[in-house]
Amino acid sequence: MKFVQNAFDKIKPLVEKGGKYEKFHPIYEGHRTLFFAPKDVTNSKGVQIRDGIDLKRMMMTVIIAMVPCLLFGMWNVGHQYYLATGVDASLLEKFGIGALKVVPIIAVSYGVGLLTEFAICVIRQHDVNEGYLVTGMLIPLIVPPTIPLWQVGLATFFAVIIGKEVFGGTGMNILNVALTARAFLYFAYPTQIAGEVWTYLGDKVPVDGYSGATSLALSVEASNEGVAVVDKLAQTNAVLGGDFYSFSNMFFGFIPGSIGETSALAALIGAVILIATGVGSWKIIVSVFGGAFLTGMLMNAFALNTYMEMPAMYHMVIGGLAFGAVFMATDPVSAAQTERGKWIYGFMIGFLTIIVRVLNPAYPEGIMLAILFMNVFAPLIDYYVVQGNKKRRLARATV
Repeated sequence: MKFVQNAFDKIKPLVEKGGKYEKFHPIYEGHRTLFFAPKDVTNSKGVQIRDGIDLKRMMMTVIIAMVPCLLFGMWNVGHQYYLATGVDASLLEKFGIGALKVVPIIAVSYGVGLLTEFAICVIRQHDVNEGYLVTGMLIPLIVPPTIPLWQVGLATFFAVIIGKEVFGGTGMNILNVALTARAFLYFAYPTQIAGEVWTYLGDKVPVDGYSGATSLALSVEASNEGVAVVDKLAQTNAVLGGDFYSFSNMFFGFIPGSIGETSALAALIGAVILIATGVGSWKIIVSVFGGAFLTGMLMNAFALNTYMEMPAMYHMVIGGLAFGAVFMATDPVSAAQTERGKWIYGFMIGFLTIIVRVLNPAYPEGIMLAILFMNVFAPLIDYYVVQGNKKRRLARATV
């Protein structure tokens, strides 16, 4: 580390005030803080509460929590490829195919996102922070592996500028940045974001009877055909000759879908890490699942089509509900901040997710729109929670 420190010390005079490259000081400082803690400390006078957690450590904790979803997603991309082509393959072969598809998406996400942030920091002369470290990983995990790389770059640029920088940068955005990128792709390029059959670069023809449809797409098909969703999944399993769309397979994630969203188990492992470290709010996670499950049961009670009849538990394992509840809804910037507000915020996300899924035939997944919608209302929820607390305390106050 001494070598790295010496390298930064040599560059420092060039980027300090009055130096030849003064305007690039934010980029220099941002990279330096990745290796060394800043020398700035809190005021030595008075009582100070110091904690080992800072923005950098918080972001790295979230990235570590996403590793199970990332690794499983890479393997599953290869797994789906070999299922589609009917070829037997080893674990390493599946992981290798998955890495060839996923790593370039990650590289584009980080490359475009960081370059955009660096440019904004130089123009505005404000510090580079670690906020995009998480966003840069989230964006690849919520897109299908067949997404064109240029679309990933365009969506990333749009999300950083419109979803974050126009509000003032990290900590000021009202919308989840990664979901802003996905929303851009959904409305601008709906065909590609839906995902095609998982065949690597189209180099092989899928075996007969293989559709590559997601479980959500099959649920909508079942409703249109007037067939029970569970029966539709069973029929698809019979055609494919296995338990492809069984409940356990959907829970573990052995199904087509976005790269990091298929495995509810991997998302729950991430939830344990976030909750244990105090980075993620367990109240939001629990309330999202609770709101979705209760709404699913409500749909069962007033079922008007077969999609509404689908058992509520199936909503927990299909689509991106688990991933969204753990990594998107808990975003500390765009989520509710008050303790009671977190329960309301999370419950409404779960409620709206199922409403959008079941009652909107044009959009089978609802977690993205539900979270973005509640991002907008999170400040309002906190406002009324705080006002309610004030009224209760004033009512108890005595003169």
